[in-house]
Amino acid sequence: MSKPITPTTNPLLAIFWIAALIIPLSCFAEGSNPFPIPKGITNSLERNQIPLDAVSISVIEIEPGRPGKQVAKTLLNWHANEAMNPASTMKVLTTLSSLDILGPQYRWRTNVYTDGVIHQGTLKGNIYLQGTGDPKLVPEELAKLMKDLQGLGIQKIDGNLFFDRSAYAPSVMETNTIDGESLRAYNVSPDPLLYAFRTLSFQLGKSRTADFIDLSYSPALSQLKVVNQMQLVDKPCDNWKSNIRFNLDPENSSNTDQAITAQFSGTFPSSCKGVNYNVVALDANTFLTQGFAAAWELAGGAWAQAPTGKSGNVPLAARLLLQFEGINLGDDVQDINKYSNNVMARQLLLTLALEKMGKPATTANGDLVIQSWLKQNSMNFSGLVIENGSGLSRNEAISANQMNQLLLTARNLPISDIFYNSLPIAGTDGTMRNRLMTQLRKFLHLKKKPEARIKTGSLADVRAIAGYVMSKSGKLYAVTSFINHPNAWKGLEAHDQLLTWLLEDGPEPKQAR
Repeated sequence: MSKPITPTTNPLLAIFWIAALIIPLSCFAEGSNPFPIPKGITNSLERNQIPLDAVSISVIEIEPGRPGKQVAKTLLNWHANEAMNPASTMKVLTTLSSLDILGPQYRWRTNVYTDGVIHQGTLKGNIYLQGTGDPKLVPEELAKLMKDLQGLGIQKIDGNLFFDRSAYAPSVMETNTIDGESLRAYNVSPDPLLYAFRTLSFQLGKSRTADFIDLSYSPALSQLKVVNQMQLVDKPCDNWKSNIRFNLDPENSSNTDQAITAQFSGTFPSSCKGVNYNVVALDANTFLTQGFAAAWELAGGAWAQAPTGKSGNVPLAARLLLQFEGINLGDDVQDINKYSNNVMARQLLLTLALEKMGKPATTANGDLVIQSWLKQNSMNFSGLVIENGSGLSRNEAISANQMNQLLLTARNLPISDIFYNSLPIAGTDGTMRNRLMTQLRKFLHLKKKPEARIKTGSLADVRAIAGYVMSKSGKLYAVTSFINHPNAWKGLEAHDQLLTWLLEDGPEPKQAR
Protein backbone atom coordinates (compact mmCIF):
# COMPACT_ATOMS: atom_id res chain seq x y z
CA MET A 1 0.00 0.00 0.00
CA SER A 2 1.37 3.36 -0.99
CA LYS A 3 2.20 5.95 1.64
CA PRO A 4 -0.60 8.54 1.78
CA ILE A 5 0.04 12.11 0.78
CA THR A 6 -0.05 14.34 3.84
CA PRO A 7 0.10 18.14 4.00
CA THR A 8 3.41 19.95 4.17
CA THR A 9 3.68 23.66 4.76
CA ASN A 10 4.54 25.67 1.67
CA PRO A 11 3.53 29.33 1.72
CA LEU A 12 4.18 29.64 -2.02
CA LEU A 13 1.04 27.58 -2.62
CA ALA A 14 -1.03 30.49 -1.25
CA ILE A 15 -0.39 32.60 -4.36
CA PHE A 16 -3.29 32.34 -6.76
CA TRP A 17 -3.91 34.89 -9.50
CA ILE A 18 -7.64 34.92 -10.11
CA ALA A 19 -8.40 38.60 -10.54
CA ALA A 20 -10.62 37.82 -13.51
CA LEU A 21 -13.12 36.26 -11.12
CA ILE A 22 -12.95 39.24 -8.73
CA ILE A 23 -11.86 37.04 -5.82
CA PRO A 24 -9.57 38.73 -3.27
CA LEU A 25 -6.31 36.89 -2.65
CA SER A 26 -7.09 36.84 1.06
CA CYS A 27 -9.98 34.54 0.22
CA PHE A 28 -7.48 31.73 -0.40
CA ALA A 29 -4.66 32.69 1.96
CA GLU A 30 -3.39 30.05 4.39
CA GLY A 31 -4.54 30.86 7.88
CA SER A 32 -7.53 32.87 6.64
CA ASN A 33 -10.07 30.90 8.64
CA PRO A 34 -12.84 33.23 9.89
CA PHE A 35 -14.78 30.37 11.52
CA PRO A 36 -13.54 27.40 13.55
CA ILE A 37 -13.95 23.86 12.27
CA PRO A 38 -17.31 22.72 13.68
CA LYS A 39 -17.10 20.49 16.73
CA GLY A 40 -19.07 17.74 15.05
CA ILE A 41 -16.30 17.40 12.48
CA THR A 42 -13.36 17.53 14.89
CA ASN A 43 -15.05 15.10 17.26
CA SER A 44 -15.67 12.65 14.42
CA LEU A 45 -12.06 12.88 13.25
CA GLU A 46 -10.78 12.33 16.79
CA ARG A 47 -13.13 9.42 17.38
CA ASN A 48 -11.92 7.76 14.18
CA GLN A 49 -8.25 8.50 14.88
CA ILE A 50 -7.77 10.78 11.90
CA PRO A 51 -5.33 13.60 12.76
CA LEU A 52 -6.22 17.13 11.66
CA ASP A 53 -2.95 17.46 9.75
CA ALA A 54 -4.19 14.66 7.41
CA VAL A 55 -7.26 16.72 6.50
CA SER A 56 -7.81 19.74 4.27
CA ILE A 57 -11.02 21.76 4.12
CA SER A 58 -12.02 24.72 1.97
CA VAL A 59 -15.45 26.30 2.21
CA ILE A 60 -16.41 29.48 0.40
CA GLU A 61 -19.76 31.18 0.19
CA ILE A 62 -20.56 32.09 -3.40
CA GLU A 63 -22.26 35.47 -3.47
CA PRO A 64 -24.02 37.11 -6.43
CA GLY A 65 -21.84 39.77 -8.01
CA ARG A 66 -21.99 41.94 -11.09
CA PRO A 67 -23.83 40.44 -14.09
CA GLY A 68 -21.87 37.42 -15.30
CA LYS A 69 -19.67 37.36 -12.20
CA GLN A 70 -19.86 35.83 -8.77
CA VAL A 71 -17.58 36.53 -5.84
CA ALA A 72 -16.63 34.43 -2.87
CA LYS A 73 -16.20 34.76 0.87
CA THR A 74 -14.02 32.32 2.79
CA LEU A 75 -15.64 30.43 5.69
CA LEU A 76 -13.18 27.61 6.31
CA ASN A 77 -9.60 27.30 5.15
CA TRP A 78 -7.82 24.42 6.86
CA HIS A 79 -4.61 23.17 5.17
CA ALA A 80 -6.48 24.20 2.04
CA ASN A 81 -3.40 25.26 0.05
CA GLU A 82 -1.67 21.88 0.38
CA ALA A 83 -1.67 19.57 -2.65
CA MET A 84 -3.28 16.27 -1.63
CA ASN A 85 -4.56 13.14 -3.33
CA PRO A 86 -8.13 13.94 -4.44
CA ALA A 87 -9.17 10.45 -5.62
CA SER A 88 -12.15 10.70 -7.99
CA THR A 89 -12.88 14.36 -7.25
CA MET A 90 -10.15 14.95 -9.87
CA LYS A 91 -12.94 14.29 -12.37
CA VAL A 92 -14.21 17.80 -11.54
CA LEU A 93 -11.16 19.27 -13.31
CA THR A 94 -11.36 16.87 -16.27
CA THR A 95 -15.08 17.29 -16.92
CA LEU A 96 -15.25 21.04 -16.30
CA SER A 97 -12.32 21.87 -18.58
CA SER A 98 -13.61 19.50 -21.29
CA LEU A 99 -17.11 20.99 -21.25
CA ASP A 100 -15.64 24.47 -21.66
CA ILE A 101 -13.03 23.52 -24.28
CA LEU A 102 -15.03 21.09 -26.43
CA GLY A 103 -18.56 22.28 -25.70
CA PRO A 104 -21.42 20.13 -24.36
CA GLN A 105 -22.59 19.26 -27.92
CA TYR A 106 -19.26 17.64 -28.83
CA ARG A 107 -19.70 14.10 -30.17
CA TRP A 108 -17.18 11.34 -30.72
CA ARG A 109 -16.99 9.73 -34.16
CA THR A 110 -16.61 6.06 -34.99
CA ASN A 111 -15.71 5.67 -38.66
CA VAL A 112 -16.60 2.58 -40.67
CA TYR A 113 -14.50 1.86 -43.79
CA THR A 114 -14.42 -0.98 -46.28
CA ASP A 115 -12.03 -2.28 -48.92
CA GLY A 116 -14.89 -4.03 -50.72
CA VAL A 117 -18.11 -3.34 -52.60
CA ILE A 118 -21.82 -3.77 -51.96
CA HIS A 119 -23.45 -6.12 -54.47
CA GLN A 120 -27.04 -7.39 -54.25
CA GLY A 121 -27.24 -6.74 -50.50
CA THR A 122 -23.89 -8.30 -49.68
CA LEU A 123 -20.80 -6.35 -48.65
CA LYS A 124 -17.97 -8.31 -50.25
CA GLY A 125 -14.94 -7.09 -48.36
CA ASN A 126 -13.57 -6.31 -44.94
CA ILE A 127 -14.90 -3.77 -42.47
CA TYR A 128 -12.48 -1.41 -40.72
CA LEU A 129 -13.61 0.31 -37.53
CA GLN A 130 -11.65 3.44 -36.69
CA GLY A 131 -12.29 4.85 -33.21
CA THR A 132 -11.74 8.27 -31.69
CA GLY A 133 -12.39 7.24 -28.09
CA ASP A 134 -16.16 7.34 -27.70
CA PRO A 135 -16.46 6.54 -23.97
CA LYS A 136 -20.05 5.34 -24.24
CA LEU A 137 -20.22 3.09 -27.29
CA VAL A 138 -22.74 0.79 -25.57
CA PRO A 139 -25.12 -1.83 -27.07
CA GLU A 140 -27.87 0.73 -27.68
CA GLU A 141 -25.47 2.92 -29.66
CA LEU A 142 -23.98 -0.02 -31.58
CA ALA A 143 -27.53 -1.04 -32.55
CA LYS A 144 -27.96 2.40 -34.16
CA LEU A 145 -24.72 1.92 -36.07
CA MET A 146 -26.03 -1.41 -37.39
CA LYS A 147 -29.21 0.27 -38.67
CA ASP A 148 -27.05 2.86 -40.42
CA LEU A 149 -25.11 0.05 -42.13
CA GLN A 150 -28.34 -1.59 -43.25
CA GLY A 151 -29.48 1.78 -44.55
CA LEU A 152 -26.64 1.50 -47.08
CA GLY A 153 -28.31 -1.60 -48.53
CA ILE A 154 -26.25 -4.21 -46.67
CA GLN A 155 -27.90 -7.40 -45.44
CA LYS A 156 -24.91 -9.74 -45.41
CA ILE A 157 -21.21 -9.19 -44.71
CA ASP A 158 -18.68 -11.38 -46.49
CA GLY A 159 -15.44 -10.34 -44.85
CA ASN A 160 -13.58 -9.83 -41.60
CA LEU A 161 -13.29 -7.06 -39.03
CA PHE A 162 -10.25 -4.85 -38.48
CA PHE A 163 -9.84 -2.40 -35.61
CA ASP A 164 -7.93 0.85 -36.07
CA ARG A 165 -6.83 2.23 -32.69
CA SER A 166 -4.27 4.69 -34.04
CA ALA A 167 -6.01 7.59 -32.25
CA TYR A 168 -4.24 6.65 -28.99
CA ALA A 169 -0.59 6.07 -28.24
CA PRO A 170 -0.04 2.36 -27.38
CA SER A 171 1.22 3.25 -23.90
CA VAL A 172 -2.15 4.63 -22.74
CA MET A 173 -3.89 1.38 -23.68
CA GLU A 174 -1.67 -0.79 -21.50
CA THR A 175 -3.25 -2.37 -18.43
CA ASN A 176 -1.71 -0.74 -15.38
CA THR A 177 -3.56 -0.88 -12.07
CA ILE A 178 -2.85 0.56 -8.63
CA ASP A 179 -4.34 -2.44 -6.83
CA GLY A 180 -3.61 -5.43 -9.08
CA GLU A 181 -7.33 -5.99 -9.76
CA SER A 182 -7.12 -6.12 -13.55
CA LEU A 183 -10.48 -7.93 -13.90
CA ARG A 184 -12.43 -5.20 -12.10
CA ALA A 185 -14.50 -2.84 -14.25
CA TYR A 186 -13.10 0.31 -12.63
CA ASN A 187 -9.62 -0.61 -13.89
CA VAL A 188 -10.49 -0.90 -17.61
CA SER A 189 -7.82 0.73 -19.78
CA PRO A 190 -8.60 3.42 -22.38
CA ASP A 191 -9.37 2.22 -25.90
CA PRO A 192 -10.29 4.31 -28.98
CA LEU A 193 -12.79 1.52 -29.75
CA LEU A 194 -14.00 0.92 -26.22
CA TYR A 195 -17.20 -1.14 -26.38
CA ALA A 196 -19.52 -1.43 -23.35
CA PHE A 197 -16.57 -0.59 -21.09
CA ARG A 198 -15.17 -4.03 -22.09
CA THR A 199 -17.22 -5.36 -19.19
CA LEU A 200 -19.49 -8.38 -19.09
CA SER A 201 -22.38 -7.59 -16.77
CA PHE A 202 -24.38 -10.56 -15.50
CA GLN A 203 -27.77 -9.90 -13.90
CA LEU A 204 -28.72 -12.41 -11.19
CA GLY A 205 -31.91 -12.81 -9.17
CA LYS A 206 -34.48 -15.29 -7.96
CA SER A 207 -37.15 -15.99 -10.55
CA ARG A 208 -40.58 -14.52 -9.77
CA THR A 209 -42.41 -17.53 -11.12
CA ALA A 210 -40.32 -20.47 -9.95
CA ASP A 211 -37.72 -21.54 -7.44
CA PHE A 212 -34.66 -21.02 -9.58
CA ILE A 213 -32.15 -18.30 -10.47
CA ASP A 214 -32.67 -15.99 -13.42
CA LEU A 215 -29.36 -15.19 -15.09
CA SER A 216 -28.90 -12.87 -18.06
CA TYR A 217 -26.03 -10.80 -19.34
CA SER A 218 -25.07 -7.84 -21.50
CA PRO A 219 -23.76 -6.98 -23.97
CA ALA A 220 -24.73 -9.81 -26.29
CA LEU A 221 -21.71 -11.78 -27.57
CA SER A 222 -21.96 -14.04 -30.58
CA GLN A 223 -20.04 -17.00 -29.14
CA LEU A 224 -20.82 -16.84 -25.41
CA LYS A 225 -22.65 -19.66 -23.62
CA VAL A 226 -23.73 -19.27 -19.97
CA VAL A 227 -23.92 -22.31 -17.68
CA ASN A 228 -25.80 -21.77 -14.42
CA GLN A 229 -25.03 -24.36 -11.73
CA MET A 230 -25.81 -22.18 -8.70
CA GLN A 231 -28.12 -23.31 -5.91
CA LEU A 232 -30.60 -21.06 -4.09
CA VAL A 233 -30.09 -20.79 -0.32
CA ASP A 234 -32.16 -19.11 2.36
CA LYS A 235 -29.70 -16.42 3.42
CA PRO A 236 -29.58 -12.61 3.53
CA CYS A 237 -28.47 -10.83 0.39
CA ASP A 238 -25.46 -9.30 2.19
CA ASN A 239 -22.17 -10.63 0.85
CA TRP A 240 -23.96 -12.49 -1.95
CA LYS A 241 -20.74 -12.57 -4.00
CA SER A 242 -18.75 -14.48 -1.43
CA ASN A 243 -20.25 -17.89 -2.28
CA ILE A 244 -20.35 -17.56 -6.06
CA ARG A 245 -17.70 -19.20 -8.21
CA PHE A 246 -17.20 -17.86 -11.73
CA ASN A 247 -15.14 -19.42 -14.48
CA LEU A 248 -14.61 -18.37 -18.08
CA ASP A 249 -13.33 -20.97 -20.54
CA PRO A 250 -11.18 -20.25 -22.40
CA GLU A 251 -10.01 -17.24 -20.40
CA ASN A 252 -8.51 -14.30 -22.33
CA SER A 253 -8.64 -16.17 -25.62
CA SER A 254 -7.04 -14.40 -28.56
CA ASN A 255 -9.11 -16.47 -30.97
CA THR A 256 -11.87 -13.93 -31.57
CA ASP A 257 -14.41 -16.35 -33.09
CA GLN A 258 -13.93 -19.09 -30.50
CA ALA A 259 -16.84 -20.30 -28.38
CA ILE A 260 -16.62 -19.13 -24.76
CA THR A 261 -18.37 -20.63 -21.75
CA ALA A 262 -19.17 -18.59 -18.64
CA GLN A 263 -19.89 -20.95 -15.76
CA PHE A 264 -21.50 -19.98 -12.44
CA SER A 265 -21.55 -22.37 -9.48
CA GLY A 266 -21.88 -22.15 -5.71
CA THR A 267 -24.83 -20.65 -3.82
CA PHE A 268 -27.01 -17.59 -4.28
CA PRO A 269 -29.31 -16.05 -1.61
CA SER A 270 -33.03 -16.30 -2.43
CA SER A 271 -33.54 -12.87 -0.82
CA CYS A 272 -31.59 -11.11 -3.59
CA LYS A 273 -34.05 -9.41 -5.94
CA GLY A 274 -31.50 -8.51 -8.58
CA VAL A 275 -27.75 -7.89 -8.49
CA ASN A 276 -25.01 -7.36 -11.07
CA TYR A 277 -21.84 -9.40 -11.35
CA ASN A 278 -19.40 -7.45 -13.50
CA VAL A 279 -16.17 -8.83 -14.87
CA VAL A 280 -13.52 -7.76 -17.39
CA ALA A 281 -12.42 -11.13 -18.67
CA LEU A 282 -11.89 -10.89 -22.44
CA ASP A 283 -9.25 -9.12 -24.48
CA ALA A 284 -10.38 -6.01 -26.38
CA ASN A 285 -10.41 -7.61 -29.85
CA THR A 286 -12.42 -10.67 -28.78
CA PHE A 287 -14.93 -8.56 -26.87
CA LEU A 288 -15.46 -6.14 -29.75
CA THR A 289 -15.54 -8.83 -32.45
CA GLN A 290 -18.16 -10.92 -30.71
CA GLY A 291 -20.09 -7.83 -29.63
CA PHE A 292 -20.16 -6.44 -33.18
CA ALA A 293 -21.11 -9.83 -34.64
CA ALA A 294 -23.97 -10.26 -32.15
CA ALA A 295 -25.26 -6.71 -32.71
CA TRP A 296 -25.30 -7.27 -36.48
CA GLU A 297 -27.23 -10.51 -36.07
CA LEU A 298 -29.70 -8.93 -33.63
CA ALA A 299 -30.36 -6.23 -36.23
CA GLY A 300 -31.27 -8.96 -38.74
CA GLY A 301 -27.96 -9.00 -40.57
CA ALA A 302 -26.10 -12.13 -41.65
CA TRP A 303 -22.47 -13.21 -42.06
CA ALA A 304 -21.02 -15.28 -44.84
CA GLN A 305 -18.86 -16.79 -42.10
CA ALA A 306 -18.17 -15.94 -38.46
CA PRO A 307 -15.84 -12.92 -38.44
CA THR A 308 -12.39 -12.88 -36.93
CA GLY A 309 -11.38 -9.50 -35.60
CA LYS A 310 -7.82 -8.20 -35.76
CA SER A 311 -5.99 -4.97 -35.08
CA GLY A 312 -5.10 -3.05 -38.22
CA ASN A 313 -5.05 0.52 -39.53
CA VAL A 314 -7.40 1.59 -42.28
CA PRO A 315 -5.71 1.08 -45.69
CA LEU A 316 -5.25 4.15 -47.88
CA ALA A 317 -7.41 2.59 -50.56
CA ALA A 318 -10.35 1.91 -48.23
CA ARG A 319 -13.47 4.06 -48.57
CA LEU A 320 -15.62 5.53 -45.84
CA LEU A 321 -18.98 3.77 -45.48
CA LEU A 322 -20.32 5.91 -42.67
CA GLN A 323 -19.33 8.12 -39.76
CA PHE A 324 -21.26 7.28 -36.62
CA GLU A 325 -21.64 9.92 -33.90
CA GLY A 326 -22.20 8.91 -30.29
CA ILE A 327 -24.11 10.75 -27.57
CA ASN A 328 -22.96 14.27 -26.72
CA LEU A 329 -20.38 15.28 -24.16
CA GLY A 330 -22.96 16.92 -21.91
CA ASP A 331 -24.69 13.56 -21.45
CA ASP A 332 -21.40 11.69 -21.03
CA VAL A 333 -20.31 14.02 -18.24
CA GLN A 334 -23.45 13.02 -16.31
CA ASP A 335 -22.19 9.42 -16.18
CA ILE A 336 -18.61 10.39 -15.42
CA ASN A 337 -19.49 12.55 -12.42
CA LYS A 338 -22.61 10.90 -11.03
CA TYR A 339 -21.26 7.34 -11.22
CA SER A 340 -17.53 8.13 -11.11
CA ASN A 341 -16.70 6.22 -14.28
CA ASN A 342 -12.91 6.03 -14.44
CA VAL A 343 -12.33 4.89 -18.02
CA MET A 344 -14.76 7.51 -19.36
CA ALA A 345 -12.83 10.23 -17.54
CA ARG A 346 -9.53 8.89 -18.85
CA GLN A 347 -10.85 8.88 -22.40
CA LEU A 348 -12.10 12.43 -21.95
CA LEU A 349 -8.59 13.59 -21.04
CA LEU A 350 -7.24 11.79 -24.13
CA THR A 351 -9.96 13.40 -26.25
CA LEU A 352 -8.65 16.83 -25.24
CA ALA A 353 -5.21 15.72 -26.43
CA LEU A 354 -6.59 14.26 -29.66
CA GLU A 355 -8.70 17.29 -30.57
CA LYS A 356 -6.18 19.98 -29.64
CA MET A 357 -2.81 18.33 -30.34
CA GLY A 358 -3.54 15.54 -32.83
CA LYS A 359 -2.95 11.81 -32.76
CA PRO A 360 -1.70 9.71 -31.23
CA ALA A 361 -3.27 11.08 -28.05
CA THR A 362 -1.23 10.88 -24.86
CA THR A 363 -1.97 11.69 -21.25
CA ALA A 364 0.90 14.18 -21.24
CA ASN A 365 -0.72 16.11 -24.08
CA GLY A 366 -4.06 16.06 -22.28
CA ASP A 367 -2.30 17.52 -19.26
CA LEU A 368 -0.85 20.31 -21.43
CA VAL A 369 -4.31 21.18 -22.78
CA ILE A 370 -5.77 21.44 -19.28
CA GLN A 371 -2.82 23.48 -18.01
CA SER A 372 -3.32 25.90 -20.90
CA TRP A 373 -7.03 26.16 -20.09
CA LEU A 374 -6.24 26.91 -16.44
CA LYS A 375 -3.92 29.76 -17.42
CA GLN A 376 -6.48 31.18 -19.85
CA ASN A 377 -8.90 31.31 -16.92
CA SER A 378 -6.32 33.01 -14.66
CA MET A 379 -5.72 29.94 -12.49
CA ASN A 380 -2.12 29.10 -11.64
CA PHE A 381 -2.28 25.69 -9.97
CA SER A 382 1.08 25.12 -8.34
CA GLY A 383 1.47 21.53 -7.16
CA LEU A 384 -1.19 20.15 -9.52
CA VAL A 385 -0.40 16.63 -10.76
CA ILE A 386 -2.50 14.99 -13.49
CA GLU A 387 -1.69 11.34 -14.19
CA ASN A 388 -4.84 10.12 -15.96
CA GLY A 389 -7.61 12.61 -15.17
CA SER A 390 -9.83 10.12 -13.34
CA GLY A 391 -8.37 10.21 -9.84
CA LEU A 392 -7.63 6.48 -9.96
CA SER A 393 -4.05 7.26 -9.11
CA ARG A 394 -1.63 7.45 -6.21
CA ASN A 395 0.13 10.40 -7.83
CA GLU A 396 -2.60 12.85 -8.80
CA ALA A 397 -2.67 15.90 -6.54
CA ILE A 398 -4.57 19.16 -6.17
CA SER A 399 -5.33 21.45 -3.23
CA ALA A 400 -8.74 22.03 -1.70
CA ASN A 401 -8.50 25.74 -2.53
CA GLN A 402 -7.67 24.95 -6.15
CA MET A 403 -10.67 22.64 -6.35
CA ASN A 404 -12.89 25.39 -4.96
CA GLN A 405 -11.48 27.82 -7.51
CA LEU A 406 -12.65 25.39 -10.19
CA LEU A 407 -16.11 25.22 -8.62
CA LEU A 408 -16.29 29.02 -8.49
CA THR A 409 -15.01 29.37 -12.05
CA ALA A 410 -17.71 26.94 -13.19
CA ARG A 411 -20.39 29.34 -11.95
CA ASN A 412 -19.12 31.99 -14.38
CA LEU A 413 -18.93 29.79 -17.48
CA PRO A 414 -21.64 29.26 -20.13
CA ILE A 415 -21.73 25.55 -19.26
CA SER A 416 -22.38 26.28 -15.56
CA ASP A 417 -25.77 24.55 -15.33
CA ILE A 418 -24.67 21.48 -17.29
CA PHE A 419 -21.70 20.98 -14.98
CA TYR A 420 -23.73 21.67 -11.82
CA ASN A 421 -26.40 19.17 -12.86
CA SER A 422 -23.80 16.48 -13.55
CA LEU A 423 -22.79 16.25 -9.87
CA PRO A 424 -24.38 13.55 -7.67
CA ILE A 425 -27.28 14.76 -5.52
CA ALA A 426 -27.19 13.70 -1.88
CA GLY A 427 -29.99 11.28 -1.05
CA THR A 428 -31.06 11.05 -4.70
CA ASP A 429 -28.60 9.65 -7.23
CA GLY A 430 -25.11 8.58 -8.19
CA THR A 431 -22.44 8.00 -5.56
CA MET A 432 -24.36 10.26 -3.11
CA ARG A 433 -27.63 8.33 -3.42
CA ASN A 434 -27.45 6.90 0.11
CA ARG A 435 -25.73 9.84 1.78
CA LEU A 436 -27.36 12.43 4.11
CA MET A 437 -30.80 10.81 3.81
CA THR A 438 -31.63 11.25 7.50
CA GLN A 439 -30.39 14.84 7.54
CA LEU A 440 -32.36 15.80 4.43
CA ARG A 441 -35.63 14.51 5.87
CA LYS A 442 -35.59 17.46 8.27
CA PHE A 443 -36.16 19.80 5.34
CA LEU A 444 -39.09 18.02 3.69
CA HIS A 445 -41.52 20.67 4.96
CA LEU A 446 -39.64 23.48 3.20
CA LYS A 447 -40.99 24.75 -0.10
CA LYS A 448 -37.48 25.20 -1.51
CA LYS A 449 -35.46 22.29 -0.20
CA PRO A 450 -31.70 22.53 0.39
CA GLU A 451 -29.43 20.21 -1.55
CA ALA A 452 -25.87 18.99 -1.78
CA ARG A 453 -24.39 18.26 -5.21
CA ILE A 454 -21.14 16.53 -4.39
CA LYS A 455 -18.51 14.63 -6.36
CA THR A 456 -17.05 11.95 -4.13
CA GLY A 457 -13.70 10.22 -4.20
CA SER A 458 -12.30 7.15 -2.47
CA LEU A 459 -9.14 5.10 -2.57
CA ALA A 460 -7.34 3.13 0.09
CA ASP A 461 -6.12 5.91 2.43
CA VAL A 462 -8.19 8.61 0.67
CA ARG A 463 -11.68 10.04 1.08
CA ALA A 464 -12.71 13.23 -0.71
CA ILE A 465 -15.69 15.46 -1.46
CA ALA A 466 -16.02 18.47 -3.76
CA GLY A 467 -19.10 20.31 -4.93
CA TYR A 468 -21.87 22.68 -3.95
CA VAL A 469 -24.29 22.96 -1.05
CA MET A 470 -27.45 25.04 -1.26
CA SER A 471 -28.43 25.78 2.34
CA LYS A 472 -31.92 25.93 3.82
CA SER A 473 -31.89 29.73 3.52
CA GLY A 474 -30.69 29.68 -0.10
CA LYS A 475 -27.00 30.36 0.41
CA LEU A 476 -24.67 28.65 -2.07
CA TYR A 477 -21.40 27.19 -0.82
CA ALA A 478 -18.49 25.58 -2.63
CA VAL A 479 -16.95 22.91 -0.44
CA THR A 480 -13.93 20.65 -0.82
CA SER A 481 -12.33 18.36 1.71
CA PHE A 482 -9.62 15.73 1.38
CA ILE A 483 -8.55 13.13 3.91
CA ASN A 484 -5.24 11.39 3.19
CA HIS A 485 -4.60 8.87 5.97
CA PRO A 486 -4.76 5.08 6.58
CA ASN A 487 -8.00 5.67 8.50
CA ALA A 488 -9.52 7.77 5.73
CA TRP A 489 -12.18 5.10 5.14
CA LYS A 490 -13.65 6.18 8.49
CA GLY A 491 -13.83 9.79 7.34
CA LEU A 492 -17.21 9.60 5.63
CA GLU A 493 -18.90 10.63 8.88
CA ALA A 494 -16.78 13.79 9.21
CA HIS A 495 -17.53 14.74 5.61
CA ASP A 496 -21.24 14.23 6.19
CA GLN A 497 -20.96 16.42 9.28
CA LEU A 498 -19.37 19.16 7.15
CA LEU A 499 -22.12 18.96 4.52
CA THR A 500 -24.85 18.94 7.16
CA TRP A 501 -23.33 22.04 8.78
CA LEU A 502 -23.60 23.85 5.45
CA LEU A 503 -27.13 22.60 4.75
CA GLU A 504 -28.05 24.21 8.07
CA ASP A 505 -26.53 27.54 6.91
CA GLY A 506 -23.04 27.02 8.29
CA PRO A 507 -21.75 29.48 10.85
CA GLU A 508 -24.12 31.64 12.84
CA PRO A 509 -23.49 35.41 12.62
CA LYS A 510 -22.31 35.50 16.23
CA GLN A 511 -19.38 33.23 15.28
CA ALA A 512 -17.86 35.89 13.05
CA ARG A 513 -14.66 37.54 14.17
